[in-house]
Amino acid sequence: MIIPSIDIMGGRAVQLIGGKTFEMDCGDPLELCERYRIYGQIAVVDLDAALGRGDNFELILKMLRRASCRVGGGVRDADTLTRLLDAGAQAVMVGTKAEPEFLSAFPRERIIAALDGRKGKLAVEGWQADTGVDIRARLKELAPYAGGFLLTSIEREGGLGGLDLGYARDMLAFADELSYSGRLCFAGGVREAAEVAELDALGADVQAGMAMYKGILDPAEAFAACLRSDRPDGLWPTVVCDERGIALGLVYSDKESLKVALTERAGVYHSRTRGLWRKGQSSGNAQELLRVDADCDRDALRFVVRQNGAGFCHRGKRSCWAPPAIGHDDRADSGFSRLERTVAGRRAEAEAGEAPKASYSARLFRENGLLAAKLAEEAAELAEAEGPRRSAEEAADLIYFAAVKLAKEGSSLEEAERVLDERALRLTRRPGNAKRPYEQKGGEPWKSSIH
Repeated sequence: MIIPSIDIMGGRAVQLIGGKTFEMDCGDPLELCERYRIYGQIAVVDLDAALGRGDNFELILKMLRRASCRVGGGVRDADTLTRLLDAGAQAVMVGTKAEPEFLSAFPRERIIAALDGRKGKLAVEGWQADTGVDIRARLKELAPYAGGFLLTSIEREGGLGGLDLGYARDMLAFADELSYSGRLCFAGGVREAAEVAELDALGADVQAGMAMYKGILDPAEAFAACLRSDRPDGLWPTVVCDERGIALGLVYSDKESLKVALTERAGVYHSRTRGLWRKGQSSGNAQELLRVDADCDRDALRFVVRQNGAGFCHRGKRSCWAPPAIGHDDRADSGFSRLERTVAGRRAEAEAGEAPKASYSARLFRENGLLAAKLAEEAAELAEAEGPRRSAEEAADLIYFAAVKLAKEGSSLEEAERVLDERALRLTRRPGNAKRPYEQKGGEPWKSSIH
C-alpha cells in the first residue's frame, strides 16, 4: 500500500530532490499527520538529524501521539533508537548504522533497515557518502535483524520520473530466494497509482512524498488502485467499526465513495439504491473517519469511525447488530463505550445547566473536591478488595470516577487506552516502586488510612 512520507527540516515538512536540492515547503507536519494518518502508517524522516544539524524530536513526539508512525533520520546510536521506540514509534528506520551488531540489540519486528542506493550501491551519512557496498549483499546480511527494508533509489528521489519497477521486482525476487519474511518498501520517483498497485500485488509498499505534495499522485487514488473485487458489481464490502473495534454495521464502497471518504475523512459509502451516500447527511448521525484498512486479499475494507448522534443503524441503535429483544446485551453499546458516552453527555448537560437534578455525574462535574475525594476513596477500596467479584465491583466504581475525571479535563477513556498502547511499545521500564505514603512496609498488605 502507500505510505505517506513527511520529511522534516527546521520544524517544517519539506521536499528535497536527490536528498540535496530544496524543492518545496509542504507545510505544518502536524497538519499533514492528521491528514495522512487515515491511510495507516506514516513515514516520518528527520532530515536535520540525518544531516547532523540538530533534530526535531519534540515535534516528532507530538506526531507519534497522533498517528502510527515509522521514524527515521540520523539514528546512529542506541540511545536515539531506544528513545524513539520508547516514544511510541511503531518502527525505526536505520540507515548508516544498519549493522548486525547494532540492530541485534533491538526487537527485529520494530526495525526497518534503510538501504539507500545509487545504481545498486549503498550510500550513507544522509546520502552524502557512497560506500560501494552492493545493496543485495547488505540486504542478505541484515535480513535476520530487520523486520522490514526501505529501499530508496537516490537518483530518482524527488525527480518524479517513476519508480524503478525493474529494480523493485529484482529485489523482491531476491528477498524471496532468501525466504525473507519481512516486508519491503520502495521509494524514489513514484508518480502513478498504478505503480503503487503493482508493488502491492507483489507484496511490497511504496513510500511517497514529492508526487503527493505536487498534486500529481492522489494518495486516495493509490489506495483504491490496490483493491480488487470478485463481486459482479465490483463493490467492496465495508465493515464499519468504532474506535474500540466494535462492529457497527456492514455497508459497501466503490472507487468514488472511497476516494470521497478518504479525502473528506468522513463516513461516505456506496448505496446500491442511492449511489454516493454520506452517512448522517439527513439524520445528523455523521461519522468522522479515523482510518481505513484493506484486508489481506484486498477485496474488503474496514472503516474505523467516530460515530456521532444516536448511532449507525437507521433504527436509532448504535449498531445494526443491536438485539431486538428487551434485556439482551448490545456489545456496541455496553461497557466502556456506554460509560464514556453517558459521562460525556452529562458533562455537556452540566455545562449548559440542563443536567437532571438527580444526576450524580453532573454533581461531580460541579464539585471538584467531591470528585477528588471519591477517586481516592475508590482506589483505596479496590486496593483492599478480596475475591474476583468484589474486586470487579470496586474496579468498576473506580473506572466510573476516572471516566468523569477524564471528561472533566477534556480527555477520555479512549485516550487512556492510547497511552496504554504507547507504553506497551516502550523498551525501557521504570521500577514501579510505590511512592510515599503508599509504600508497602514490613511485608504487610497495604491498608488505607482513609476509613
